[in-house]
Amino acid sequence: MPPELPSLPPSRPAEARALTAALEIAAGRAIERVLCTTAGRAQAAATLASNQPQATVDCWFLDQFQQSLARHAIGEAAPNLRLVCQGDASPGPFQLAVLLVSKSGEAELARDQLQAAALTLELGGTLVAAVDNPRDQWLREQLSDLFAKVTVQTHDDATVYIARKQQELRKVRDFRCEFTFRDQGRLLQAVSRPGVFSHRRLDAGARQLIDATEVTPGMRVLDIGCGAGTVAIALAAREPSIHVHAVDGNARAVECTLAGAALNQLANITAEVNCSGIYNGAGEYDLAVANPPYYADNRIAELFVDAAHLSLRPGGQVVVVAKRADWYAETMPQAWDAVAHWPSKNYAIITARRPA
Repeated sequence: MPPELPSLPPSRPAEARALTAALEIAAGRAIERVLCTTAGRAQAAATLASNQPQATVDCWFLDQFQQSLARHAIGEAAPNLRLVCQGDASPGPFQLAVLLVSKSGEAELARDQLQAAALTLELGGTLVAAVDNPRDQWLREQLSDLFAKVTVQTHDDATVYIARKQQELRKVRDFRCEFTFRDQGRLLQAVSRPGVFSHRRLDAGARQLIDATEVTPGMRVLDIGCGAGTVAIALAAREPSIHVHAVDGNARAVECTLAGAALNQLANITAEVNCSGIYNGAGEYDLAVANPPYYADNRIAELFVDAAHLSLRPGGQVVVVAKRADWYAETMPQAWDAVAHWPSKNYAIITARRPA
């Protein structure tokens, strides 16, 4: 008997409603491939895979950390389930796609993934899209632009839409963009996509981090949480003899960083998708830079700082930009030398050295 699959928690009604609709659609049909996204640990995708053992079910993640949580939760419960972390959906054709949209999520990312599902469905394939908003209108409008007919299932905790692909899309939107920024008088270009920090613009915190960081010839530099790669690009462009290694848990972020490096003809940037905190070349870097997210009660900031400590050589320096320096000033002296901080416009810059 296969192990019991983890159930969907009550806090994610849209995924549960989408699963019910998808199971009804799949019943009695020759389903070979299914594309899913998830709002949590891929429970709906795993249940579909268990219910349709002849089908290959792809659960698509952009973030490696979310993928790892799902892998831990699912284990080997559904052998025909693939948990894939990549910038784009796997090539089709799929007979069924199940997409989850959050009412508080990034609108452009939702449009991007909905279009991806519509493109990868075969003719006659079905999309199930659900949102955690019982009074939704926005998602319905987006689906009406992609499909000729959309059926609505209303619930008191979510709205589910079902659409059948009757023709290929007449217009395909490119959500990828390029933007420019300056560093020390040089005009540089960056690439971004929905779901990448920060899409379509240079983040103000990244601007302060770039301005506060100095590099010297031959340095090995690590950019933790590189996002669209603007910091890595700026530092690599200043000094061709340095090597910048960029790391992010988001697959699209790494793709964008490498695309930006190519756009600027920078051969001294490498990148990897990695959320573990243990990166290629750990213990050998001279400088680590980081622009951690400003939420989660500094839990992510702590992960970034710990990763920098593991990655730097003895005596190596870390430079961090934050909204406030309080947490860093209180905690970093326990493991770091020469901890310092100062204001930088609406941000704070924190520097420290790994003890020799």
